[in-house]
Amino acid sequence: MKNRIIFITGSTSGIGEGCARKFASKGSDIILNGRNEEKVLQLKSELEKKYGIEVLPLVFDVRDRNAVIEALSSLKGKWKAIDVLINNAGLVFGVDKEFQGDLDEWDVMIDTNIRGLLSMTRLVTPGMVERGRGHIINIGSIAGDAAYPGGSVYCATKAAVKALSDGLRIDLVDTPLRVTNIKPGMVETNFSVVRFRGDKVKADNFYKGIKPLTGDDVAETIYFAASAPAHIQLAEILIMPTNQATGTISYKKTEA
Repeated sequence: MKNRIIFITGSTSGIGEGCARKFASKGSDIILNGRNEEKVLQLKSELEKKYGIEVLPLVFDVRDRNAVIEALSSLKGKWKAIDVLINNAGLVFGVDKEFQGDLDEWDVMIDTNIRGLLSMTRLVTPGMVERGRGHIINIGSIAGDAAYPGGSVYCATKAAVKALSDGLRIDLVDTPLRVTNIKPGMVETNFSVVRFRGDKVKADNFYKGIKPLTGDDVAETIYFAASAPAHIQLAEILIMPTNQATGTISYKKTEA
């Protein structure tokens, strides 16, 4: 993966940040995307100093299609030749019942998790096809396999990620391109803090009694898929903590 161009959306925390560090440590050049300019630039500086690679910061919200188009149109030279697109930007709000949820929050989830992913895929993939190489890695979720209480809309967005990943793989079957859907189970990142609308105590309690995955754990799996030999396509990977069996069944030790 040395000198490959890796484009990561939502790269300033959690799985995205883990991916940035992992690929940078292997000599890849990184296009960092995020909404927080300060965090993007801070991570850029750190990665370049630590690993001696090049980092291009692109600050935009994947929900803003015009911003996505403008950012991708601004790519020059080697940065145009994206080797791996990691559609990582995503989020969830609340644990409300479907008939009680917040419509505006649903819009943000759908626009980020589905429309943002689609915009990135639509604008990046044609260049990969033209160059005859490329890998689209979508961050789905175990939530896309079956609905669970308080998460029906989020589950629906991740079911869409599965369908879009499978559909793109079909559309690209006559090309050398690969498509991978990574489906994490319980991962302890800022993701849960957002879900509980900033209540870190509730987020921490969600993982009490179980050792969840970290963003770095998932990044290791993503790197494994991306670095596999060209004739191997890891179409879908479900990764969970050892004490998690399904999206709704896990074992948490209680304190004595």
